[in-house]
Amino acid sequence: MKILLITEQRDAQWNKVSFETLAAAQQIVQQTKGTLTGVVIGKGIAALAADLSAYQLDEVLAVEHELLEKYTPDGFALALRQIIEFSKPDLVLFPHSYQVRDFAPKLAASLQKGMIGDCVAYRYENGKLIFVRQMFQGRTSADVVFTGEAPWIASFQASAFRADLAAKHSSGTAPVKSVSVELKPEQIRTKPLDLFREAKQAVDLTQAPILVSVGRGIKAPENIPLAEKLAKLMGGEICASRPICDEGWLPMDRQIGSSGQTVAPKLYLALGISGAIQHVVGMKGARTIAAINKDQNAPIFEVADYGVVGDLFEIVPALIEELEKPH
Repeated sequence: MKILLITEQRDAQWNKVSFETLAAAQQIVQQTKGTLTGVVIGKGIAALAADLSAYQLDEVLAVEHELLEKYTPDGFALALRQIIEFSKPDLVLFPHSYQVRDFAPKLAASLQKGMIGDCVAYRYENGKLIFVRQMFQGRTSADVVFTGEAPWIASFQASAFRADLAAKHSSGTAPVKSVSVELKPEQIRTKPLDLFREAKQAVDLTQAPILVSVGRGIKAPENIPLAEKLAKLMGGEICASRPICDEGWLPMDRQIGSSGQTVAPKLYLALGISGAIQHVVGMKGARTIAAINKDQNAPIFEVADYGVVGDLFEIVPALIEELEKPH
């Protein structure tokens, strides 16, 4: 199987989910015994293409054009259609980012192909790829397969795979090939403006290695600083389940779950969180999950690697006291 991986960058900075999707693509290639080509698209991307070539790919395509300097759905869809027609892959993989959600359906439609978006996993059975998508806010999952001829187009949800598992070449690099595309200014029907920012304090929790998350068990907004202190001592960030953000105790950009951010930190410490499915779908990809809850039957313990049945107002101060000791 020939796989084409479309990476994402903005202003010469990688979107981390590109490497999560790269890890997924490498796994598929191993199972199908196929080939993997990475694509970097934009302007002034030579350094990024060289960076990507250090990973285990068969080759890297650098797609550079003046009209690709700033993202537009027209420009990216037109350029990538030419790349797909040039490469003739069986499978085209994207990270499921906001940008991909904007233009990938347009690209698929232009090729008269379907798209399976926001996948959380896949299986390779009897020579066929089966993609797994969540439905009804994560309450259930569905197996989805492509019908019709290749190329097939799919995207993987952020944190569905671990970026640190993307393998690099033990020696040498993948060859980098520059591929030209034809674009005309009149084909670009929109003009990009400044990037939207929800708030000055907005934080990207997907980049935090440690997260301390609070739920209803925190009881009152005046108790939030207790969790914030613990997060700071652990070198992490504070976040919360939806009820806490709905109450305004923490800003909405700190919310984890199906209607918030999806994260996969090294450690996720849940304080007083029951573990509703809408929250769990946003953090179950964490490498290690620890939970503190008074209710021994709380659903959070079903996904936790470590669980403490107890009062967080007794346990958290003890943790803080221990972390404040000189070591």
